[in-house]
Amino acid sequence: MSAGRFAPSPSGDLHLGNLRTAILAWLFARASGRDFLVRVEDLDRQRSRPRFEAQQLRDLATMGLTWDGPVVRQSERDHLYAAALERLTAAGRTFECFCTRREIAEAVRAPHAPPGSYPGTCRDLTEAERAARRTERTPAIRLRAPAREWTIRDLLRGEVTGPVDDVVLRRGDGAHAYHLAVVVDDGDQGVDQIVRGDDLLDSAPAQAQLAHLLGLPEPTYAHVPLALSPEGRRLAKRDGAVTLRDLSPERAWELIGASLGVRARSPAALLDELDPTGISLEPWVVHG
Repeated sequence: MSAGRFAPSPSGDLHLGNLRTAILAWLFARASGRDFLVRVEDLDRQRSRPRFEAQQLRDLATMGLTWDGPVVRQSERDHLYAAALERLTAAGRTFECFCTRREIAEAVRAPHAPPGSYPGTCRDLTEAERAARRTERTPAIRLRAPAREWTIRDLLRGEVTGPVDDVVLRRGDGAHAYHLAVVVDDGDQGVDQIVRGDDLLDSAPAQAQLAHLLGLPEPTYAHVPLALSPEGRRLAKRDGAVTLRDLSPERAWELIGASLGVRARSPAALLDELDPTGISLEPWVVHG
C-alpha cells in the first residue's frame, strides 16, 4: 500500500493553516492514486486531549475530507517504538545521553555545526563513565547517526540536503520521542508521501536517515508554506476568526481556495482544478 497522511496533534483546534495543509495532503495523495490516512500524534500526554481529537476529526469531515481505514493513535503504539529502538540498539546505532537541555545549549560545538545541534558530549563515554552518570540521572537514548547530512526528495523543492543530528529516540522520562514515533508509524502504515508544513523541513533529513537505518523506504516529501498572521507570526487562535468555531465551512473554503488561486469549494472540485506540485512556496498571509 502507498499512502499519504495528515497527522495533527490533539492539543487545540485546527486553524485555517492546519486545514489548508490537511486539504493539500489529501490532494497530493488522491492525485497520485494513494490512500489518505489520518493519524493522531498524541505522544505529548500532558497537552493532548480527547475532546480536541474529536473536534479535529469533525472539522476535517466538515471540510469534506475523507480518509481510508481507522484513525491511528500514537499513544496506542508504544510496543512498535520499543521494538524499533531495540533493533537500533542491537545494531550499535544508539547511545545513552545524560545531558540536560541547558548543558546542550551552553556546549561548544564543532565549526559549522547548526545552532542548537547536539554537540556529541556523551557519544563516546566509556562504560565506567556511563555507569557513574547513571547514578545521577536516567539517560535519554540518542541515535548514533552514521552521516552528518542526508538528502531527501521534495515534490515542491527538488532534492534537499540538510544536516543530521544525533536525535533523541527515547527521553529520560522513558517516553519515546517524536522522531522515532513518526518514522516507525509511517513505515508501518505504508506512508511513502509526507505533506506537512515547511517548518518541519529541517527535520526531514534526520527522519529519512532514521527510516533508512530501520530498513524502511524513505518517503517523498512536500513541505507546504505556513499560514501567517498579517504581522508575520505563525497563525494562531489569537488572530481572530481562523477556526471553524468562528468561520463557516464555506468561508473557510473561500479563504483557502483564494490562497491556492482556485475557485474550488470542495475536495473533489479541487482535485479537478489544481496540480498540487504547482502551488506557490510563499507563506500564506491570512487577512480573514
